Amino acid sequence: LAIVGESGSGKTVLTKTFTGMLESNGRIAAGSIEFEGRNLLELKTDKEWEKIRGVKIATVFQDPMTSLNPLKRIGIQITEVIEKHQKLPPEEARRIALTLMEKVGIKDVEKRFYDYPFQYSGGMRQRIVIAIALACKPRILICDEPTTALDVTIQAQILDLMREMQEKLGTSVILITHDLGVIAEMASRVAVMYAGRIVEESSVNDLFEMPLHPYTMGLIASIPILGKVTDKLDVIPGSVPNLINLPPGCRFAPRCRLREKYGLEICTVDEPELVNLRPGHKVRCWLYTSKDDHIAPIKIETEAVP
Repeated sequence: LAIVGESGSGKTVLTKTFTGMLESNGRIAAGSIEFEGRNLLELKTDKEWEKIRGVKIATVFQDPMTSLNPLKRIGIQITEVIEKHQKLPPEEARRIALTLMEKVGIKDVEKRFYDYPFQYSGGMRQRIVIAIALACKPRILICDEPTTALDVTIQAQILDLMREMQEKLGTSVILITHDLGVIAEMASRVAVMYAGRIVEESSVNDLFEMPLHPYTMGLIASIPILGKVTDKLDVIPGSVPNLINLPPGCRFAPRCRLREKYGLEICTVDEPELVNLRPGHKVRCWLYTSKDDHIAPIKIETEAVP
């Protein structure tokens, strides 16, 4: 599952709730997080979360330098996770750590085991962060923009590594990104977020072939097309609203060209629900949703798409 949206749309904050890592000024106001037949919101203490965090749900953060302790050797940072969560002796933990380092593509692991993070390149550090996240074979791996600070060649290697590890271990991956190219290559399902709300959710093929939400359309239209000469790139006007002072109605309404085109006043009054328009394709938009005296101007075929 890929979660896509502009910076500030709430992607990282959303996934932090899955591991109980919200900052002290954040709270979950409503809803539930169902995992293995249990609502994770029932967990109240760090000790309770330790049975989930890192063991069953692990996270790879976007900046490997802030994820690794600069004062500890690389090998120690992997083995301490294994010793803590799997209760294994140091010798066995070291053997597993060396195997993991080899799996993520680190050469000469016996020597590099004792190096410090500053002796690794950015791509190698990100590989180590992935190795640490996979150390306990989690059921879910959250990858928070894992290739943002890396050059294009290393990005491709990291994405290939993630795909290989997912196939070998059977781990479900939640990929947070703002790169639609990465989504097209990696994801099977996509959730598009805007200002703290999921505004569209579908299979990756449906999203690119028939985007429904105006925000999704804008994101896809902003991608440069190879070989197409244009004076200006297509952009979405305006910027993401301040989440402390959200506009009334649909949060995307102030930037929406289709609202102006169809003259939809309801967009600035009521917020639409996330509705299932086609099998597996949900959208939150008044263009397709009728209510009271509002008639949706666009009708979508609800038959299953072959």
